[in-house]
Amino acid sequence: MRKLGIIGGASWNSTALYYDHINRQVAQRLGGLHSARLVLESLDFEDDYARYHRTGDWAGAEKVVVDASQRLKAAGAEGLLFASNTMHKSAEAASKATGLEVVDIREATAARIVADGRSRVALLGTRFTMTEEWARAPYMERGIVIQELTPEWRTEVDRIIYEELAGGRVVRDSQRKLKTLITELGKLKVQAIVLGCTELVLAVDTRANVLPVYDTTAIHAGAAVQWMLADVQEEQARVAA
Repeated sequence: MRKLGIIGGASWNSTALYYDHINRQVAQRLGGLHSARLVLESLDFEDDYARYHRTGDWAGAEKVVVDASQRLKAAGAEGLLFASNTMHKSAEAASKATGLEVVDIREATAARIVADGRSRVALLGTRFTMTEEWARAPYMERGIVIQELTPEWRTEVDRIIYEELAGGRVVRDSQRKLKTLITELGKLKVQAIVLGCTELVLAVDTRANVLPVYDTTAIHAGAAVQWMLADVQEEQARVAA
């Protein structure tokens, strides 16, 4: 089994979901007492990362991600996972600095959408994920159309993430607002919703909405397990042959 390095703490709430998803899937796939080989670098979201978002210092944020990636490599990680959609802004720089593959949340989610035969989605996340090319390009390159949100809705979704969900607070009124937003998007012929922030699944019921909802946290964790067990599967296939 390959050892995966995870940068978490952005926020810790979604990082906990990753740990649970990945270990459960490894146990299911391999049986017995198996669990995932992981190395975790958990950030202090306030001081180590969020403050760079507030000031627009993306060079500073990227340095945090690259430095953490290098520490993970030194600890034996053979690949990288960023437990945050927004952190993928630094994915290319981290991969270049370490020579390690990044299991990419955007690529995994976009591939799932195409496999399901859908081509028009709404991407919900931080204001950066909802508007910047690095977050949208992997979808658009596959022919997926991204429905634009109004400036008011972008501001509100971003606020819910930073002021509530990142701190582990799930507010009933915000849950209702997100459900209203998804309903409105359904009227615009959107075929599915992408929860492009790993905390949004805390506030959005993926099974109880008018549209299909793609939980990027769960999809990303599944892609990580596939990557971790790729060598095991190849060996099993060789032995079976």
